[in-house]
Amino acid sequence: MSTILFTGFPGFLGSALLPSLLASDRSRTATCLVQRKYTDLASRRVRELEAAHPDLGGRIRLVEGDLTLPDLGLESADEIGRQLDEIYHVAAVYDLEVSREVGVAVNVEGTRRVIDLARRCPSLRRLHHVSTCYVSGRHPGSFEETDLKVGQSFNNNYEETKYLAEIEVRKAMEDGLPTTIYRPAIVVGDSDTGATAKYDGIYYVIRFLLRQPRVAVMPIIEDPTRARVTLVPRDFVVRAITHLAGLEASAGRVYQLADPYPPTVEELVEILATATRRRPVRVRLPGRVVRLALERRLVRRITGIPAALVDYFTHPTIYGTTRARADLEGSGIALPVFRSYAESLVSFVIDNPDLESEAMI
Repeated sequence: MSTILFTGFPGFLGSALLPSLLASDRSRTATCLVQRKYTDLASRRVRELEAAHPDLGGRIRLVEGDLTLPDLGLESADEIGRQLDEIYHVAAVYDLEVSREVGVAVNVEGTRRVIDLARRCPSLRRLHHVSTCYVSGRHPGSFEETDLKVGQSFNNNYEETKYLAEIEVRKAMEDGLPTTIYRPAIVVGDSDTGATAKYDGIYYVIRFLLRQPRVAVMPIIEDPTRARVTLVPRDFVVRAITHLAGLEASAGRVYQLADPYPPTVEELVEILATATRRRPVRVRLPGRVVRLALERRLVRRITGIPAALVDYFTHPTIYGTTRARADLEGSGIALPVFRSYAESLVSFVIDNPDLESEAMI
């Protein structure tokens, strides 16, 4: 019998990753750290998972806790720690507009507390930490899986606090804590169904196009043939982490789960225009002008696009995936190209117009 501690349930990625991990080892059980305000949602999600997958019955235990509190807010942290074989730290504030105070409390201090518990687990085989490709900040050119501190600047507090969190994890790894780090790029919905939990990132652009008539205005920033947007569907990220986590050789490694050949902004606009059945009229504007306009409440309300999104359409970084591709070879797990599932994302948005955009905090 194997027991894991799992943070990030019932979030978007965690809700899919948890059942995948349990399916990969039928002797495995999970203790999920859940904030009090999400306990009802988490309980409902467990019931849904058990109904869809009867073999999960009784294998998911919810415990109330909080990353921002000592001992993760657990009444019996040491007792739980004695039962653990692995920890999957997925929880974070995934919000481009998060304040620095909240980002540090959850992403940085929360990660330190997870590491502290991991060090106190006598039977721990591995700490699995879900980071992000965007610990790169705005590093120009290639950013490899072995890179971290490269003198980068950051677009926002989310990126910087995830970077600071990974620094803590890397220190623990160097001190001997068995650890694997996974860096997904921008995670979107399922590549088959298009299903997602909230509309952010690329979904702002999809909804902006769908609000317009067949001939749609599309602001274009800087040179759209140079900047690239790196997207990955949730099902790929889940399958990749599940496989890589099961490899003995993955201990001590960092994996970037990203598209090594992402579409340019120009290609992305063309793909989304086709998927939404729109003919885009491109209007070239300086990025500074677009950002200032989107910071105005009226423009934000009309477009539905946050100013923070602008930076990702001028992003200067390409992500190396050498180790991830090598260790996934032969598994049958491959990243689908964005063009192949863009229409699924759009169809889901059309069928589910009332989904929210707020992050879980």
